[in-house]
Amino acid sequence: MKRIYLDHSAATPVDKEVLKAMNPYFKKDYGNASSIHYFGRTAGTAVEQARKIIAGKLNAETDEIIFTSGGTESNNLAVKGIAFEKKKGHIITSKIEHDCVLNACKWLETQGFEVTYLDVDKEGIVNIEQLKKSIKNSTILVSIMHANNETGVIQPIEEIGKICREREVLFHTDACQSFTKENIDVKKMNLDLVTINSHKIYGPKGAGALFIRRGVTLTPLLHGGGQEKKLRSGTINVSGIVGFRKAVEINHKLDYIKKLRDYLINRIEKEIPNVRLNGHRTKRLCNNVNFSFKFVEGESILMMLDKEKISVSTGSACSSDSLEPSHVLVSMGVPIALAHGSIRFSLGKDNTKEEIDYTIDKLKIIIKKLRDLSPLKEEDYAVHR
Repeated sequence: MKRIYLDHSAATPVDKEVLKAMNPYFKKDYGNASSIHYFGRTAGTAVEQARKIIAGKLNAETDEIIFTSGGTESNNLAVKGIAFEKKKGHIITSKIEHDCVLNACKWLETQGFEVTYLDVDKEGIVNIEQLKKSIKNSTILVSIMHANNETGVIQPIEEIGKICREREVLFHTDACQSFTKENIDVKKMNLDLVTINSHKIYGPKGAGALFIRRGVTLTPLLHGGGQEKKLRSGTINVSGIVGFRKAVEINHKLDYIKKLRDYLINRIEKEIPNVRLNGHRTKRLCNNVNFSFKFVEGESILMMLDKEKISVSTGSACSSDSLEPSHVLVSMGVPIALAHGSIRFSLGKDNTKEEIDYTIDKLKIIIKKLRDLSPLKEEDYAVHR
């Protein structure tokens, strides 16, 4: 059996059509997109074509797209850029955001900003009533992710956008996991800022974008040559942006992936006892399956699956070397011992049913072996520890 990759929420392989589209911008059309000669104009035209295609996918205007190096930069530009522009105020986010948003907010607290971290319910959905009560005259920004990177749970973004627009508060969403998997209409959803990136959708790493609604002003994080409307200075990553565009255009086979997801969930629940599906059963991304397994550690499952040539993740991929329990699962009320036993399977368009069957067959053996050796007892799962 060849290696099986089930960690597409961390990174996807670059699609062959994406590679083909990118190739000319390494060897033939390699000009700096800011240059006014032939090579520069050729590269610049490719960037603007990509901007138009990506904007269209969001129902945005072309000049509302700013290219960045990826999700972390876009999230920081959105959150800190608004904060720096306003100079003071109150920010609302949730306890389950990606670390780059949480850490940006925590840093802003040291600079005098006030931050409210919203709770989520046991299925991972943000508390809307708490959001309504938390907005006040000093609130400058609400930042709630569209879909969670660990559990795949989809938040009620349209409802949140309506609340924010009615209260005249800017609304940012991190859509890195959901972009191209879920419909995003920035106008219908009343979105002011949206973070997206390339390497979750079969594009290259190092390419991302931030949608900034016309009329929204923010302070740049980088100062230099003034590229990207003076909001993101630095030599433009032409090949990456071209690849990003092509990744948006390819067939993502969403219905096929969803069927594989449901098949994986059903088999695990039927064939392995003492498991918990983390996150809402239906309000989740088509490719995300997150399970906690009682009486075992997620790291041990991951390592034993890796020996069987199966790649998965435990907790969020960006902090997979951490021994801390997932902040997302703990925020959902999952006991810490159970949170430590979590595994995320994230599927891609090239996975097969045969690969899923092989994975589950190996998983069943691994879980039994680990449980036979485990010192953990039922009482370890009663409360947070």
